[in-house]
Amino acid sequence: MPAPAAATPTRPSRLLALGTLPVAAAVLTATVALYLLLVVFGNITDFGTNQQFVHHVLAMDTTFRDRHLMWRAITSPALQDTAYVAIIVWEAATALVLTVATVHWIPALRRRGGYARARRAATLGLVMMLLLFGAGFIAIGGEWFAMWQSKAWNGLDAAGRNITLAGIALLVVQLPSRHWDDAG
Repeated sequence: MPAPAAATPTRPSRLLALGTLPVAAAVLTATVALYLLLVVFGNITDFGTNQQFVHHVLAMDTTFRDRHLMWRAITSPALQDTAYVAIIVWEAATALVLTVATVHWIPALRRRGGYARARRAATLGLVMMLLLFGAGFIAIGGEWFAMWQSKAWNGLDAAGRNITLAGIALLVVQLPSRHWDDAG
């Protein structure tokens, strides 16, 4: 009588492999990278639109104009433009880091291992995004320059969406899982 055949583990189908945590992390990283690349492109090709936003926020000219807060206002166009260019440079650096992270995800996904480099790069880029929109827009713009008081020049909702997107992506990248390994 022949011996019973040992059960062989089945490989997940290619379609189901798309539902793994590494694929989700890669897609979220790529999504945030694409978003920031488009933001940078827009800020460079349509410089004046968001330049006006930064000018009004820093000048605090659409806030309640409380005399106890107005000393914080920056009304120098040169300083306002410097701040705006610094924001664009930070966005561009963040987009570059996230693009590099996306590129690192590709070979790691193909070989289904060696995710450490992609995770580190994604984490760096996502933290850079959280700093920009959390510390920059919500803390400094929203509180220090009282942007929350402005009906016309208030970017807190957009900053909140950006923090949500980056935060969810960062959580997925950092989730503990059997899929991750120390190689890479």
